Amino acid sequence: MAYTTHPRHPDIDNDMWASIDEIIGRYRHKAGSVIATLRECQDVVGYLPPPLMDYIGRGLNLPPSDVYGVASFYALFSMEPKGRHTIRVCMGTACYVKGIKEVMSRIENAYNLEEGGTSADRRFSLEAVRCLGACGLAPVMVIGQDTHGDVQSDKVLDIIETYE
Repeated sequence: MAYTTHPRHPDIDNDMWASIDEIIGRYRHKAGSVIATLRECQDVVGYLPPPLMDYIGRGLNLPPSDVYGVASFYALFSMEPKGRHTIRVCMGTACYVKGIKEVMSRIENAYNLEEGGTSADRRFSLEAVRCLGACGLAPVMVIGQDTHGDVQSDKVLDIIETYE
């Protein structure tokens, strides 16, 4: 059941709207359900564009500012489109000493990406993180749920190209 007319958005198709309506329907009358609703809707769309947050607010009978406030406060929410694959590059001391800066540079140059950005085709998002907790494998990067250790700058693109 649509809670208002679905706003037009290039990243949200009719099947996604149907899933969003189902999510809102499950949480509509549950107090304190904004975080769960946002998380599930972000899982459907990949991020939380403003028209979606407005729609969620109307569906939960909350002011849009409340929904936006929650989404902007928690780091797990993104209001910008993300890539299909998130590349997390460890910039901790062990990784830095073992050449992760050159690895990062190769990724940025090959995919026209910058730290915190997403490739134009939305294939990859690139994040620099302080530590991945795998110092013995340094230098380390994680793509999605896959950890790659002893990543060398001349081999990093071969690893990344295995992700469509």
